[in-house]
Amino acid sequence: MWRSLRLRLLIAIGLVVVVALGVTAFVASRRASGDFQHYIEQTGSIRFRRFTDILSQVYGASSSWSDVQPEVERMAQISGQRVLVADAQGKVVGDSEHKLAGEPVSPGWARLGSGVYWEGKRVGVLYVNPVAGPDPIDLAFISALNRSVLLGALMAGLAAILVTLVLASGILRPVERLTAAARRLKTGDLSVRVSVDSQDEIGELANAFNAMAGSLAEQEQLRRNMIGDIAHELRTPLTNLRGYLEAARDGLVEPDAGLVDNLYEETMLLQRLVADLQELALVEAGQLALLPQPAALAAIAEQALGILRPQADAKGVALYAEMPADLPPVNVDPARIGQVLRNLLSNALLHTPAGGTITVLGRAGAGEVSVSVCDTGSGVRPEDLPHVFDRFYRADKSRARQTGGAGLGLAIVKQLVLAHGGSVSASSLPGQGSTFTFTIPLSR
Repeated sequence: MWRSLRLRLLIAIGLVVVVALGVTAFVASRRASGDFQHYIEQTGSIRFRRFTDILSQVYGASSSWSDVQPEVERMAQISGQRVLVADAQGKVVGDSEHKLAGEPVSPGWARLGSGVYWEGKRVGVLYVNPVAGPDPIDLAFISALNRSVLLGALMAGLAAILVTLVLASGILRPVERLTAAARRLKTGDLSVRVSVDSQDEIGELANAFNAMAGSLAEQEQLRRNMIGDIAHELRTPLTNLRGYLEAARDGLVEPDAGLVDNLYEETMLLQRLVADLQELALVEAGQLALLPQPAALAAIAEQALGILRPQADAKGVALYAEMPADLPPVNVDPARIGQVLRNLLSNALLHTPAGGTITVLGRAGAGEVSVSVCDTGSGVRPEDLPHVFDRFYRADKSRARQTGGAGLGLAIVKQLVLAHGGSVSASSLPGQGSTFTFTIPLSR
């Protein structure tokens, strides 16, 4: 239960709300009490001034305190407090409770006095309320005020918790959907996707999850296709070998030189396929041994063109090289880059009809050298272009061997170039030709 993100979020926000409201209520209560006390003091001061003015007039009417008792009682009724008046000598001349008349003022009353003046001379002192503690009415008011502040804080806290519950549900609902989708993905359901309802961080997470699920589904489909493609590529030469051998065993054909040649051709085909698979596996695993050294790409290109020129001449395709003389050397394994060029040239030659041309172009760029193999062949359809470097991918779905190899040549090209720290790309216009380009970083 404590692992629930919803509960932990609720507890965390609840603690923040409690602390914030507690501090707010404490400060508000102290401030309200202080302000109210200040108000009482101001009110008392105003009352003192009003009462002393009245007492001055009473004294002035007879130049004595003989008529002060009725006024003292009236003041006590108005203020709701006990009122005393003493003369200039400190003897009580008026007491609203008729207890201290004629007695001297006690020290407990002395601190509450306010002088009464007539014609600039102090003729007496007014005292309101003894020092017996705060007024019960004032205490009741402050207590009611504190209860109101506390009640307001509790109501605000409850409202904040309710709002937190609503917000937490809104925030955690997409997280719960993501969790459920992840569980389904764990069981192998690669078709699962989550709906994206927002553009915030949760929405970005949902988009990332959907992209991951799509990538996993694509990789799983490629894996299945690769297994099927390997089985297909191995089955064809094995079937041919079995047919030739069965025919020879049954005496249907003579084991002459022609049969031996056919068996040898199918065996070599199997060997090349297995060698390509092994090489691709090694380079993808980063275990292919490279022997880098400073090399001129122009010389490597000329060598690759020389190897394939007889096949091109037999097909009626012209081969050209446009490699600038000042092309800087690169640090590569010449044999592997030569293999890259031969694979690209073989692929171009396979799709270029008689009378077409294939050109190898070299260019120096910012910190790298690029080599492009351009042909005037049939081109690649836009929907096939993103997959031309995938393993066993062939645009010709008929899988006829005369229209395409096993679909490993361009995959090997990509991995060999990546192993040298470069990149590969392809562009094409159907019916007008294709351009395959790889880059190699310059030596530092």
